[in-house]
Amino acid sequence: MGMETVVNVKPTLVPLEDWVERQTFRSTKDIEIPEKLSDRVIGQDQAVEVMKKAASQKRHVMLIGEPGTGKSMLANSMVEYLPKEELQDIVSYHNPEDVNEPRIRVFPAGRGKAVVSEQKSHAAATKNQKSSMYVYICILIMMLGLAGTILFNNWMILLASFFGIMIILMFTRVPGQRQEISIVPKVLVGHDPNDMPPFIDATGAHAGSLLGDVRHDPFQSGGLETPSHDRLESGAIHKANKGVLFIDEINLLRIESQQALLTAMQEKKMSITGQSERSSGALVKSEPVPCDFILVCAGNLDAIRGMHPALRSRIRGYGYEVYMRSTMPDTEENRYSIARFVAQEVKKDEKIPHFDKYAVGEIIKEAQRRAGRKGELTLRMRELGGLIRVSGDVAVGKGANIVTLDDVLSAKGTARSLEQQIADRHIENSKKYSMFETSGSEVGMINGLAALGADSGMAEYSGIVLPIVAEIAPPQTKKTGKLIATGRLGDIAKEAVDNISAVIKNYTSKSISDYDIHLQYIGTYDGVEGDSASITMATVILSAMEGIPIRQDLAMTGSLSVRGKVLPVGAVTAKLEAAAASGIKIALIPAANGNDVMIQNKYYHDMDVYTVENFRDVIEYAYVDCPKKKVLMEKLLPITEGGASTAKKIEPPPEHIPPAVPEEKETPPEPEQLFAEETEDTATVTERNRSNDGKPCPQ
Repeated sequence: MGMETVVNVKPTLVPLEDWVERQTFRSTKDIEIPEKLSDRVIGQDQAVEVMKKAASQKRHVMLIGEPGTGKSMLANSMVEYLPKEELQDIVSYHNPEDVNEPRIRVFPAGRGKAVVSEQKSHAAATKNQKSSMYVYICILIMMLGLAGTILFNNWMILLASFFGIMIILMFTRVPGQRQEISIVPKVLVGHDPNDMPPFIDATGAHAGSLLGDVRHDPFQSGGLETPSHDRLESGAIHKANKGVLFIDEINLLRIESQQALLTAMQEKKMSITGQSERSSGALVKSEPVPCDFILVCAGNLDAIRGMHPALRSRIRGYGYEVYMRSTMPDTEENRYSIARFVAQEVKKDEKIPHFDKYAVGEIIKEAQRRAGRKGELTLRMRELGGLIRVSGDVAVGKGANIVTLDDVLSAKGTARSLEQQIADRHIENSKKYSMFETSGSEVGMINGLAALGADSGMAEYSGIVLPIVAEIAPPQTKKTGKLIATGRLGDIAKEAVDNISAVIKNYTSKSISDYDIHLQYIGTYDGVEGDSASITMATVILSAMEGIPIRQDLAMTGSLSVRGKVLPVGAVTAKLEAAAASGIKIALIPAANGNDVMIQNKYYHDMDVYTVENFRDVIEYAYVDCPKKKVLMEKLLPITEGGASTAKKIEPPPEHIPPAVPEEKETPPEPEQLFAEETEDTATVTERNRSNDGKPCPQ
């Protein structure tokens, strides 16, 4: 019997439009929302499992990841797996032996409130009994005085009775008579028997609200002072007893508070004391108050650097560290999870209508785009939720009872981030003042591509066209030339300028030390950071040194290694869309970013996008054909292992087929057409490579 070979074939994901058509729900109203909060968390399956284990074993957890990926929602879901029967009421009592050290008593949930209510009722009854007794005495004295006045016909007896009543009333108002108040305890932490375990968000809490405090009492003597046990205020660590204490941006918590938090985690109890040394509560320190909580701290990657080392060590030794995912695979199951997220946001907001399935499809498409890579969906749900709410507001403004595809498209146009609005304004001003060209050719001038919002913490980037100009001048000193770059470059950008010097030395026929090379970034008022303009800088410097024109309808982005390999960069989709909006016809991006292109369909008709692997591919498309380019390309043959071009054109996705008769546009020359035939004379080559502005390529 022969053996059969089993081949696992990965199923092909259907296009999004076809997936939407196959869905049976008409709107998000038909989508069922899970009851448990942990089941509503999307794309963080591993983190959810960790949280369940941490809840069952009462372990501390640190969640690190990008904003909006569900850290607070995960923390909140932990209380669903904590036992309710362990909840406790914490009550403070007056200590007659030491008034500055209130006593602390712990009761089962609900019992503490009952005890305090009973004590209050008893104190109120005692007070009323004393008040009634004084009233009866006053009435008796008045009756005796009135009887004596009538019997002895002496009004002084009545006056004496009134005087006695006044003394009694004054006696009842003496400040020292407050013993009945002192015996009434205070509930510091109270629960009902059926309450869920507490979830306390202490993000941004100061020392008093986090650790507890003692209220200041301006009346500290004469019987007017408030008893110290009644001035105690529980902190977040005490309110979170038998529950979860959540602190976001843990690195922003003061080091002193982090140390106190560490002590509370270790001892599981901490006394309440005055946090201000100038307050009358500075002398008060209660007996230890229970604070047996699970700490869930969260933050971005920089939060680790700001944490107290001992606090992080405590979490690592007695808990888990979780790095949140920012994307998830683009599968049919995960697409439906995004649809469920839309339904959850509609229910949570309570002010916007439900989405039809085509509007949901556009939200999923935006999740694909914001992921930055094909085959992925973003997990920065808070930002996606913003688009959902704006889309709902558009529908509400129209008086519609359901959100449609047009509403989402309208919201995408109006609810643009600040960075996107700045980028739009930048493009408008650049066109108005002709800061860059999109036609013809120029020596030493090139269009680079940059991204705004890279340091804002937002998932969305906004692209801009960044013109760069290079000029060659004699060196100021006889010893060596310099590479001078201006435009408020950051540290990484400066290092990129230094690195491309090695590439220029290999690609040029001239010594770089014989010149001062001036490199200017145009319009970079807010500075430039990163190395994504490396291929742009190398191309424009080589153009200025060799005198070879650069196509001005072309723009590029990419990092360049010292060996001439084009390395991947970020935000390629935003950069390409900015290039197309600016009138660019050809764009070059690193080959490694080929699967990251998620530009809108309309841009495929206006601009061709090519991927490049090495610097040879870059200059092949960027430089105008001329004899100097031919000489340079021939020199590169041994460096590039035969000179074969690896550039590839990115085609539109299959489900977005361009019109049958696309607009006529200029196509880049094929590699075999780059050089003039040996039989062509110089005049023919010059005429063939004449630029759009009528200037021939330098010989």
